[in-house]
Amino acid sequence: MLSTRAASADAPNANNGGAKDAGTANIPNKRAILSRRKLAEDLETLVAEHGTGDKLRPALIARLRAALNDGRAEVRARFEAKGSGEDCVRQNCYLADGVVRSLADLTVTHIFPSPNPTSGEVFDIVATGGYGRGELAPFSDIDLLFLLPYKRTPRVEQVVEYMLYILWDLGLKVGHAVRSVDDCIRQSKADVTIRTAILESRYLWGPRKLFTELRRRFDREVVAGTGPEFVEAKLAERDNRHLKLGDSRYVLEPNLKDGKGGLRDLQTLFWIAKYLYRVEDVDDLVGKKVLLPEEAQRFAKAQNFLWTARCHLHYLTGRMEDRLTFDVQTSIGNRMGYTDHAGTKGVERFMKHYFLVAKDVGDLTRIFCAALEAESKRPPKFNILRLAALARRKDVDGFVVDGERLNVRSDRQFKDEPLDMIRLFHTAQQNDIDIHPNALRAITRSLSVVGPKLRADLEANRLFLEILTGRKDPEITLRRMNEAGVLARFIPDFGRVVAQMQYDMYHVYTVDEHTLFALGILHKIEMGELTDELPLSSEVIHKVVSRRALYVAVLLHDIAKGRGGDHSILGARVAEKLCPRLGLTAEETETVAWLVRWHLAMSYTAFKRDLEDDKTVRDFVSLVQSPERLRLLLVLTVADIRAVGPQRWNNWKATLLRELYNRSEEVMSGGLSVEGRGRRIQAAQAALRAELTDFDDADFERHLALGYPAYWLAFDAETLGRQARLVREALRDERPLTVNTRIDRGRAITEVTIFATDHHGLFSRLAGALAAAGADIVDARIFTMTNGMALDVFTVQDAAGGGAFESGDKLAKLSVMIEKVLSGQLKPLHDLTKRKAPHASRTRVFHVPPRVLIDNNASTTHTVIEVNGRDRPGLLYDLTRALTNLTLQISSAKISTYGEKAIDVFYVKDVFGLKVTHESKLAQIRERLLHALADPSA
Repeated sequence: MLSTRAASADAPNANNGGAKDAGTANIPNKRAILSRRKLAEDLETLVAEHGTGDKLRPALIARLRAALNDGRAEVRARFEAKGSGEDCVRQNCYLADGVVRSLADLTVTHIFPSPNPTSGEVFDIVATGGYGRGELAPFSDIDLLFLLPYKRTPRVEQVVEYMLYILWDLGLKVGHAVRSVDDCIRQSKADVTIRTAILESRYLWGPRKLFTELRRRFDREVVAGTGPEFVEAKLAERDNRHLKLGDSRYVLEPNLKDGKGGLRDLQTLFWIAKYLYRVEDVDDLVGKKVLLPEEAQRFAKAQNFLWTARCHLHYLTGRMEDRLTFDVQTSIGNRMGYTDHAGTKGVERFMKHYFLVAKDVGDLTRIFCAALEAESKRPPKFNILRLAALARRKDVDGFVVDGERLNVRSDRQFKDEPLDMIRLFHTAQQNDIDIHPNALRAITRSLSVVGPKLRADLEANRLFLEILTGRKDPEITLRRMNEAGVLARFIPDFGRVVAQMQYDMYHVYTVDEHTLFALGILHKIEMGELTDELPLSSEVIHKVVSRRALYVAVLLHDIAKGRGGDHSILGARVAEKLCPRLGLTAEETETVAWLVRWHLAMSYTAFKRDLEDDKTVRDFVSLVQSPERLRLLLVLTVADIRAVGPQRWNNWKATLLRELYNRSEEVMSGGLSVEGRGRRIQAAQAALRAELTDFDDADFERHLALGYPAYWLAFDAETLGRQARLVREALRDERPLTVNTRIDRGRAITEVTIFATDHHGLFSRLAGALAAAGADIVDARIFTMTNGMALDVFTVQDAAGGGAFESGDKLAKLSVMIEKVLSGQLKPLHDLTKRKAPHASRTRVFHVPPRVLIDNNASTTHTVIEVNGRDRPGLLYDLTRALTNLTLQISSAKISTYGEKAIDVFYVKDVFGLKVTHESKLAQIRERLLHALADPSA
């Protein structure tokens, strides 16, 4: 009878074989979560009241649902009070165990009773997956294995089906398998996923005899002798998973479960250790001498942090969710106690801790999985081949070569000789050799020796500077040093930016990752590997005299981020102190400090100022002063932008930087700017003539007469050629409006060229038409020709999904929209109010303070207006409409988008063609633009 078993339902009962719930021994007041005795009594009452037919089902579901809801509420209340993810997943597991066991008892006792079941009708229920480990997040799946002695019988099928339908009706996501012991063994041999599921399976309900047999046969027939094969399969599985999710643990919206440095990586480590050493707990690995106590503690801390964040994520979203998206990061950070502090946002502190934990997980899995892999492949002791291998080991700079990897002479080598820790990486770099996992483990266990004494050691600093500035790629070696924790301790200022997140949608990587990428790009530029993409930098870098200063400046350019002030100014101070320690001369130190201080100056000038304005160039030259600094700043700027993230570098940015470099070089060389510019215009026109083979001389001269000087320097010869043909056809056919689109899939953009009769407010209307058509404007260049026609070129992307604006129906709609807006048939404002920004809910968490800066000193002929605000569909239209309504002429515009932030710069004149100088007019401009920046949907 159920009531007989129910008498001891909160303790092991006869039908669950005396098993204890996994990890539940330390759960306080378990009965507040679920009293199995009370639940069993209630189910017994329901059977007595409703019988075992159809009337029982709704009452049974209602009672089990109530038990689940009450238990979940109790678990959540405890979690929100104490915030331990590890406790939360164990308690959820205990709750699920109780419900499954109670349901199984009811089903076999009352629904499909069999007083004397045959051997074929006896089965065990086994928990697998995360549930098998005793870990269950609030909305995670439950995986069950119904373990049979051999083939299925009708009664077993009835029991399984009944239980599954009840569990599904309760809203539980249940994955299940029905297999015999033979099936499990056979499939485990063939499929490593099933093998892993059996490895971490946990007895749940039944006589237990079949589960015991499964574990015994699994150890003997599957595990024995297959350690190396399993290790290789799990590491390959891990690598493939990382590749699928982006092979970096520093992505903006990380996956807590499957991402690099996530829970699955910790589980991979434990699977391998459990398979090789047959342990049931991470702490058991300490007794097996696989982990040190402090390493097991790191494992536990990392796991608890990740579980805590994941449980908060589930509760916050109300579903099974593993991605830390922008819209939840701030809330979870607050829930976990991260507040704004010392100029750093709470969410940035939370994400930094996450990245440091992910790095810890990476350290543990990389070092220990590699060590376990080596252990599993190690030949038996006293093997003659092993003795021969020992004899073949070579000594390299005080280290031994072990299996083509650099290893330490003894585990105490770094404690006895701290300098060897820096020398190890230097030797590995110079000899192009990998570092043995045993040496990496020795580093982890000896990091405390990297202190003030080693940092002051002349030889240590010489070796480090050689790693950074030598002819070998510094990125690989510095990345190894960073992963091992050495770089952060040897350069403590760098340690402050390790895992430092930049909370916006422009920067893809953490500060340390970005810096290491930039050093790798710098090396590729110097080696000529990026000549096709970066021809000017690849040429200029070989004229650089201060080569060491350039590499050190790239290392330090963002080193002061996250300190609550201007990171360029603060970083220059860091450079002034650090460079002499590294062994740089006073001259090199000054150069590095200057480069760090002004590392944003070239991109700011090129992307936000009109390069056709002589004052722009002269102001920049007065800052830079020397050709050497100009060359250094160009290469640093290019490496910096290229390392921000995918698609942050494009041909338009390259063109602007090249133009600024060339004009600055001319001014510095003493040549008159006008003469140098004239030569470049002549060269551009000559290249265009070679491109326009279908133009006769008369046609070509007529076309040259249409363009003002600035136009010829704005595009390459191929683009100028396309535009020339477009203009010739439009003039020949007397068309008032011509729209041409060109898709550039390589840059993931579409170029829209519009040739139309110029009039006041044309730019604003075009911007509105493009936005209404669903195009996101990422760049705009506007030109008025000598015949009064306007040639405007917009670079756009698809506002809905990013990438090129390329589908046929969208391109057709774009042309129609432009025509309707210019003819007055359509008002862009009405159409734009219906549209929402893509990913609005996720990016709404980013606060972009609206700002309007008006500068009358940046240009001799124009007032320069810089506008900063949150990007949204139609923003450029709203801004340009405001300027047009103020009777201002927009001569040129620089349109830039940095993730969620728009930075647009307009060169304007008043109605008389003069600068705007009157204070009341300037105040009116500022007020109208701030109003335009406001998001109407907010």
